[in-house]
Amino acid sequence: MDGGVVTFILAILIVAVLVFVAIMLTGKRGHHFNVEAYQSRFLSIENKLQKDNPATFALTIINCDKLLDKAMIEMGIPGKTMGDRLKRGGGRFSDINGVWRAHKLRNVIAHESDAEISYKQAQNAVVIYKQALRDLGAI
Repeated sequence: MDGGVVTFILAILIVAVLVFVAIMLTGKRGHHFNVEAYQSRFLSIENKLQKDNPATFALTIINCDKLLDKAMIEMGIPGKTMGDRLKRGGGRFSDINGVWRAHKLRNVIAHESDAEISYKQAQNAVVIYKQALRDLGAI
């Protein structure tokens, strides 16, 4: 091969690599959720919260928490537990303190048999989980 041809091929390869790197650095690097599925699931959970039925309060919080955890796992946020994932991926949330409060409320429900949750607490948690899912791009 002629030296000019080799130089030309190397130049093309270098440009191709630089273009590839530029695309990788400037392109969207987020996870693409099935937004319709997450919206549908969240709406179903949200609609089960009934002010006159205290049995729905805890279940709604638990299901919201599960959905957020599923989204975090789907994004590839590492951790054995949701708490671990919140520690590692907390910067993605507009109100990480609110997400922690909602998750801690879920833990109270899960670990304390006599936990009493009010409608207002459940309603506030739903709002927090909804925003957290929005922050991740799931809904």
